[in-house]
Amino acid sequence: MSDIKKVIKDKRTDLNPVWIMRQAGRYLPEFREIRKKNTNFIKLCLDYNLSAEITLQPLKRFDLDAAIIFSDILILPYGLKQKVEFKKNIGPILGDLDFDQISKITENAFIERVDPVYKAINLVRNNNLTESKSTIGFVGAPWTLLVYILNKQSPKIKLKEDFFKDHSLIKKTLNLIDKFLKIHIKNQIDSGAEVIQIFDSWAGLLDDKDLDFYIYNPTCSLVEYIKSLNVPVICFPRGIKNYKKYCEIVQPDVICIDYEVDPKKIEKEIKIPVQGGMDPKILLTDKDNLKKEATKYLDIFKDHPYIFNLGHGVLPDTDPMMMDYLVKTVKNYK
Repeated sequence: MSDIKKVIKDKRTDLNPVWIMRQAGRYLPEFREIRKKNTNFIKLCLDYNLSAEITLQPLKRFDLDAAIIFSDILILPYGLKQKVEFKKNIGPILGDLDFDQISKITENAFIERVDPVYKAINLVRNNNLTESKSTIGFVGAPWTLLVYILNKQSPKIKLKEDFFKDHSLIKKTLNLIDKFLKIHIKNQIDSGAEVIQIFDSWAGLLDDKDLDFYIYNPTCSLVEYIKSLNVPVICFPRGIKNYKKYCEIVQPDVICIDYEVDPKKIEKEIKIPVQGGMDPKILLTDKDNLKKEATKYLDIFKDHPYIFNLGHGVLPDTDPMMMDYLVKTVKNYK
């Protein structure tokens, strides 16, 4: 059993497993070489040989405890035949939503479109680099996917003023997302994913009164489903105001925290294993500062089951040598 699973299942506090969100990707020169030749991001995610190679790149460099599959949460709308493209300095742009067309998509047609993701997971799982490590699959949370599917771009740029207007479209879309996320999760697990992380990147956009409908209920449905498959689930509701309440309602196996939350408060209030927290910008500073910040989190969670990670994805300007230093700092922590 990998150290990550020992922390999750056995609540071990004597281990310091580490993996990093976006560990495979844009800060690594070997990834940039591949990316230069593969300008279409979704196509790259769907080239299973390259996807597996990219997933394994950080494990060749650093003593990480998990491989997280190189893919994207927007593989789901792509699988539902919504146009998805990534524009430099803008981010994802999605096409118009033809609900009549989308609602006719069969399970088999969806699986066929995104099957390379499952092939890549299988290649990663069967690689000797991942023998004693966890292979992590992931999905976007229903709310975050709803935002992209209906808003058609990142809400960081702009959330449409009438976004919440058509309640019946929202309801239909959430039901569809739930159905196909479960198919996507099941196929990732069948292909070798031993842990699933749910990324709710835009959880912080909502008011408290909307959380039940948009976050708690749809995420609970996924968490219960993943647990029924005997696979642990990590939830990352980035920007949520009340992590304690989220854990009590959603009941993930692990809660991943963002860098704006007070880790001491989390350690006091939350009983389940915790992951993450450190600000990715710390990796852009110097080694002394990096060691101090990483050690702060390790000290706070010393007697709490904890998986070291960042409070968001690694930034493109990160020096791989700093990542190496971070991983070694975590591994050498006593």
